[in-house]
Amino acid sequence: MTPGGVLVLAEQRGQKVLRASFEAVRGGQLLARAISAPLAIAILGAEPSTAIADVRALAATEIISVEHPLLEPYTPDAYALALIQLIRSSPPRWVLMSHTYQVRDFAPKMAAALERPLAADVIRIGLEERPVFVRQIYQGKLHAEVSFEGEPPYFVSFQSGAFRSDEAETTGVPPPVIRFEPELSTGDIRTRPLEPFREAKQAVDLTKAEVIVAVGRGIKAREHIALAAKLAEALDGELAASRPICDNEWMPMDRQIGSSGQTVSPKLYVALGISGAIQHLVGMRGSRTVVAINKDPDAPIFDVADYGIVGDLFEIVPTLTTEILKSKGS
Repeated sequence: MTPGGVLVLAEQRGQKVLRASFEAVRGGQLLARAISAPLAIAILGAEPSTAIADVRALAATEIISVEHPLLEPYTPDAYALALIQLIRSSPPRWVLMSHTYQVRDFAPKMAAALERPLAADVIRIGLEERPVFVRQIYQGKLHAEVSFEGEPPYFVSFQSGAFRSDEAETTGVPPPVIRFEPELSTGDIRTRPLEPFREAKQAVDLTKAEVIVAVGRGIKAREHIALAAKLAEALDGELAASRPICDNEWMPMDRQIGSSGQTVSPKLYVALGISGAIQHLVGMRGSRTVVAINKDPDAPIFDVADYGIVGDLFEIVPTLTTEILKSKGS
């Protein structure tokens, strides 16, 4: 790894690189270009060769395979120690990650051990004069601009949807893969991993959905959710909700979008009867295209919508569903 460059940590689960990591790589590509620095992508695991294949086509200077049997299953001790050794071997200027639960677990430990700053949950980068990182505070009510001082490396994690994974640049010539084996022992591992936490047996990962139809208070009653479900099915999408719907137990909590639910970045987000409280917008602001249907012309959701329909969703949604099914030949 070239000293003074940009290092992106790509996270893998079961030898598959997470979509959020491709978003982080896109952020790294933009930063590396702005400061004219090399870009390295690191993947950790016992034998991460299969996961590395997922990123071989990405535009980067090199890919680093951080390999050790004690890196699987994941523990914060092993990850932090391995990455500290990698970073000390050839210090980058920037270390970028996606803001996943796993990163939240080990990144503060790693940054604190190196006595370097960490800007977490960043939503965008300003690259005009020097890199400035924007993050939301007070549940998205305010934006804070963060810049770094002192000696690098500097650590940054990106909120899901901060960048588009499909905009990560590729190359026709795969970058070289460099193997790095950290020195780890069983005595270094103080934690014993259990089964990954799932909130419910049928919990859905909305972060992977390309189309989401979400309902809010405007749906009025539990039985009306069937209207939205039919639209979601016609669009081959997932059904989601704002917090009031889940609080009323009309839909399970794993379907909630917002600051206290999931953060998503689908290609299409259809908001039905959602006013657009800041807590909800925090969770879906990264959507590529937003369609809002609400009878209130002053609803905040229209401020972030690409297409807005002011009207009664009970009249609009059935007609919209019918026309979509006609176009599909159903």
